[in-house]
Amino acid sequence: MNKLTKLNRIDSKIKYSNPFWNYRFDHYTYPNGNKGEYHYVETNGSTMIIPQLDNNTFVLIRQYRYLNQRESIEFPGGGIKLNNSPIENAREELLEETAYKADNIEKIGSFNPFNGVTSEICLVYLANDLTKAIADPDQSEEFEIIELKKEMIIKYIQMGEIWDGMTLASWMLYSTKKL
Repeated sequence: MNKLTKLNRIDSKIKYSNPFWNYRFDHYTYPNGNKGEYHYVETNGSTMIIPQLDNNTFVLIRQYRYLNQRESIEFPGGGIKLNNSPIENAREELLEETAYKADNIEKIGSFNPFNGVTSEICLVYLANDLTKAIADPDQSEEFEIIELKKEMIIKYIQMGEIWDGMTLASWMLYSTKKL
């Protein structure tokens, strides 16, 4: 196997920052000495949670996604907040978005949602032994909580009703874990 070319970073700067991510650009050199720029989004990472009820039903949310101007069916999740561990973040997102708490939560995998554009790593958790609680969504979030059996999740994926990439990747991690 050929060794892939590594770009050597000269410097890195933040062009824009908000509470959720930094927009960075790096200057780098190619092995031949030419210089280039790389622009990307840097985050604290994110968590996705697959909440599974006792009757083999899964809890998802339907929400409006501004950038695509359409509704999306997704597993709960969000960016890792400062001073939160990934597991704490997963528990908070589960409660905020679904009004459930989990007695049992386990990491089942991780992925990068768009590795040419962001350095983000999303950690995926399976949550079992769920109990109802009171939701506390962020001000900018509005959800409809839906419960779907495995067969309906697969059907919605095939129909394009579930189109969120992070939900699709999380479902794949869950599906391969259960094989």
